[in-house]
Amino acid sequence: MVIDFQDRAVATLRARVAEVEEANQDLIAFARGHSGAVAAIHAAVLAAIEADSLEHLVHIVTQDWPDILGVDAVALALHVGETGLRADSNGLNYVDRRVIGRIMRGLEGVVLRGVEQGHPLFGPAAPLIRAEALVRLDHPAPHACGLIALGQRAEQRFETRHGSELLAFLGATLARMVGRWLLP
Repeated sequence: MVIDFQDRAVATLRARVAEVEEANQDLIAFARGHSGAVAAIHAAVLAAIEADSLEHLVHIVTQDWPDILGVDAVALALHVGETGLRADSNGLNYVDRRVIGRIMRGLEGVVLRGVEQGHPLFGPAAPLIRAEALVRLDHPAPHACGLIALGQRAEQRFETRHGSELLAFLGATLARMVGRWLLP
């Protein structure tokens, strides 16, 4: 009796090659997406660097960053010393720093999640938000502390590790820039 191993071996190799090709395509798609995310974060930071006042910076963050980052809404709540501010697409408001402490309560690091309704920080846009990234900023004085919220209407699955690192960098950059205008 002769067993034909060649046909079976060829079929097994073809299946493995197909699996590797699929994994390769997934890796390429991830790399392209990650590269796009890095480019968007860099563009957002460069836009923020152009700000010539706190109000201009807030405008860039809440009005320009959504287009640059491909999200629907950006809001922030920050404090430096005793000065606190909250901003969204409707403008900038100075608030008691304790309000910001309440907003930050229970959040650690970078939180990427799908939601039925966005974080209250989004203000009137909150009911429309289905996916959000919340970036907590805990920096030593004299840098700003607070929270940046990025939201989108479409549900989204997040890749947490790389996305978190990029968003943490974006938040740290913003905190340092805000400090320039809020320091006594």
